[in-house]
Amino acid sequence: MASKDSSPDLAPAEVLRDYGPFPGVDHVRGVTFDGESVWFAAGDRVQAFDPESGELGRSLPVTAEAGTAFDGRHLFQLGGGRIQKIDPATGKVVGTIPAPPDSAGLTWGEGSLWVAQHRAGKIHRLDPKTGQILRTIESTRFVTGVTWVDGELWHGTWEDDGGELRQLRRVDPESGEVLAALTLPAGAIVTGLESDGRDRLFCGGGKSGTVRAVRRPKQPR
Repeated sequence: MASKDSSPDLAPAEVLRDYGPFPGVDHVRGVTFDGESVWFAAGDRVQAFDPESGELGRSLPVTAEAGTAFDGRHLFQLGGGRIQKIDPATGKVVGTIPAPPDSAGLTWGEGSLWVAQHRAGKIHRLDPKTGQILRTIESTRFVTGVTWVDGELWHGTWEDDGGELRQLRRVDPESGEVLAALTLPAGAIVTGLESDGRDRLFCGGGKSGTVRAVRRPKQPR
């Protein structure tokens, strides 16, 4: 279903904190949160840090080229054209499923994996056991990170089209309609996105080697 850009609520993103740049990290790709630590894809590993202190924690050696997700028990990591299921206690890859071409963001929500197909401007709901595409939402823009929180579906968009449109967007998970958008500071990009389940959205900063925390606006109930 095509995303509709029909005059969404637009506001500047409220930046809460920047983390990094981290030593030995030249690119932050996917981002996820396990309830205690933020994990991000750093190319040759998945790296954790404490979102309160900003200090680096454990790392797991695994191909980590794009989106990262957590289902409450396992990490999922895009790399090598597949989604790897990882035991965070051991770092062992315990399963893989195919990923759509040009996959970028990855998250867990509604009992499924959701993967962003970057230049195709699509978000797919995947069967986490087989990789089968169950549903597709289309966007009018390139899609990067993606996350679910409190029934809300958010994604990053990064498109240098003269206006350098770089936003976080909340979209209707059924129709794809853009419901609200947060504009990022000049020069900021989003290469991964995850919620802490409350009021923070963690945004991967690409080649800046940083992660940025942005406040998630409260929606009227």
